[in-house]
Amino acid sequence: MEGVPRHDPDLTALRVELARPRGERGWTFDELADRSGLARRTLIDLEHGRTTGSVTTWHALAHAFDVPIEHLLGTLCDDHTPPGAKGS
Repeated sequence: MEGVPRHDPDLTALRVELARPRGERGWTFDELADRSGLARRTLIDLEHGRTTGSVTTWHALAHAFDVPIEHLLGTLCDDHTPPGAKGS
């Protein structure tokens, strides 16, 4: 629609938000796979931007890292104001 700003999700920030806590903990892809129940290949593809994953994938990662899912997915709006946040 004309005149409506596009707010594409920041997928690069999402990839970084997966790599950062994994690196901080010193976890290999194999270790994160064991902790999350996800396939090693899925984790590699997520971190390298070949897939974005599903809500179920990010839910499993949030549990593995022991953080709220918003902590991981909130980075999607890092380059713009999320919907509904203008009045805050």
